[in-house]
Amino acid sequence: MADIKDNEVLESDEDITVELELDDGSSVTCAILTILTVSGKDYIALTPMVDENDESFGEVWFYEYFEDMDNPDAEPELKYIEDDDIYDKVSDAFEEFLDSAEFDEIIEDTDAE
Repeated sequence: MADIKDNEVLESDEDITVELELDDGSSVTCAILTILTVSGKDYIALTPMVDENDESFGEVWFYEYFEDMDNPDAEPELKYIEDDDIYDKVSDAFEEFLDSAEFDEIIEDTDAE
């Protein structure tokens, strides 16, 4: 996982994305999957928007997420999660989010029948 040197949140018609600069100086565009609140802090779940031949295809990356509510023009900031216990809690919260999303999809499919 890379440290965040610069980040930029971009909005398009289809996805909200984040441009991450990796340790090696390269950049990768990631789709925002969700923002989770765990133990009173916000965390963001991202997935690299790469082709299926890339080694990071299908991965989910978690970062601590900050917004400056006093400055609406400020870009959100991302911070690498260094504590393994916190990372595990965020990962568990993401799994719960996925389970809930899958359940909601099942309910919607049942209602459509």
